Amino acid sequence: MIRVTDTLMEKKLEFKPLEDRVVKMYVCGPTVYDHAHVGHARSAVVFDVIRRWLEYRGYRVIYVRNYTDIDDKIIKRAKEEGIPWYEVAEKYIASYEEDMKALNIKEPTYKPRVTEHIREIIEMIDGLIEKGYAYEAEGNVYFSVEKFPEYGKLSKRKLEELRAGARVEPGEGKRNPLDFALWKRSKEGEPGWESPWGIGRPGWHIECSAMSMKYLGETMDIHGGGLDLIFPHHENEIAQSEAYTGKTFARYWIHNGFVMVNKEKMSKSLGNFFTIKEILEEFSPDVLRLFLLSTHYRSPIDFSFERLKEAERGLSRLRNFLDSVAAVETLAVEEGGTEPLSVLYFKEAFEEAMDDDFNTAKAIGVLFDLVGRLNPVKDEVLKRGKVTEAEKKTLLDGAGLVRSFLKVLGFKLEEKVRKGMEDELIKLLIEVRGELRKRKLFDLADRIRDGLKELGITLEDLPGGTIYKRG
Repeated sequence: MIRVTDTLMEKKLEFKPLEDRVVKMYVCGPTVYDHAHVGHARSAVVFDVIRRWLEYRGYRVIYVRNYTDIDDKIIKRAKEEGIPWYEVAEKYIASYEEDMKALNIKEPTYKPRVTEHIREIIEMIDGLIEKGYAYEAEGNVYFSVEKFPEYGKLSKRKLEELRAGARVEPGEGKRNPLDFALWKRSKEGEPGWESPWGIGRPGWHIECSAMSMKYLGETMDIHGGGLDLIFPHHENEIAQSEAYTGKTFARYWIHNGFVMVNKEKMSKSLGNFFTIKEILEEFSPDVLRLFLLSTHYRSPIDFSFERLKEAERGLSRLRNFLDSVAAVETLAVEEGGTEPLSVLYFKEAFEEAMDDDFNTAKAIGVLFDLVGRLNPVKDEVLKRGKVTEAEKKTLLDGAGLVRSFLKVLGFKLEEKVRKGMEDELIKLLIEVRGELRKRKLFDLADRIRDGLKELGITLEDLPGGTIYKRG
């Protein structure tokens, strides 16, 4: 049984989708005016793993992640760069796609863009006006929050508290300072679309409601995003969507915690961010993924380069284990030994952790516990240069489970270890070094060994052959 912490109910609930074995899931995507940073990476990786786990458990996931490709920030960036707004959007959509591919994020089922769904957005706004929840003012259209009695139920805020300090800007035409824009009149020189209220563009919140309903229907199973989206974005989505349909908008609300830098949220407004591209210049995508998954998704995570290096060392440990087990497969089998060790406990513990609100931190702990349990067996076998059937089965079953865990967490580690060109080259150099040693050309053999060590690859000569370790 999968349990999910629902932000609306503020507790863990048993996960039951509307349709049997089908999950409809919407995650708010980026506003594309700049390169994505590590905070964006956390949301992408978290919901990628949630999707992967649901699929592992036998669900078919219809996954929607949108692009906000028209926005004040995009218009501002277009003026700064001296290019059309739509070129800004295309440029940073391409950049985001590149980052997602590098991080091994599975392709969404749908990737809708706001500018491709203006008709659906206008239809929804028109419907809200007809139902009395929205009104037009000076070419703008606003949602009247007082007309929706449950406003504030997600963020646990009351209208009376929100009114304090709120004010109406000149020219907005709002009846209440808390009312939010569904349609914004375009200023001179700004992009816009024809509508019953004049030329303008959608407000931010209505976009996600209209697009999610098109692809997932009036009620979805999971709506996700960062904690910063709870208010006002997701609160406003609930209000306008449930006012429009009269139905529950999302059955489960899942929010990931912030990435923190020196006790402040990583954000572009504070200028304390690192782009995904900057991090991947120094670390592999798997390192960033391990760092992000080593803390429960709902908790804040402190970003530092030392923590990335810790993740890198952890990945080296996994690579070394899998490389060594690959060497075990080539050893001669000898008789004797005890019964194989069962790895079933680790499989059950991993699944239990993931079923309990997608606890990747605990699941990764199980992964490293498994490797720690098997390493002494592997070391003993390699020193002896022979392996019993029981030892071989123990190590191969364990390695298979490690690869299974890595796959469901979205790592590409096993492919790089077993199939990567880099590993084939290292093996070739080990082979050449072996030939040089047979011919007593030790100086040349030592140059290969020392050169690999400088690159972070250590060779270890054992009775059963030479193995290599990273880090």
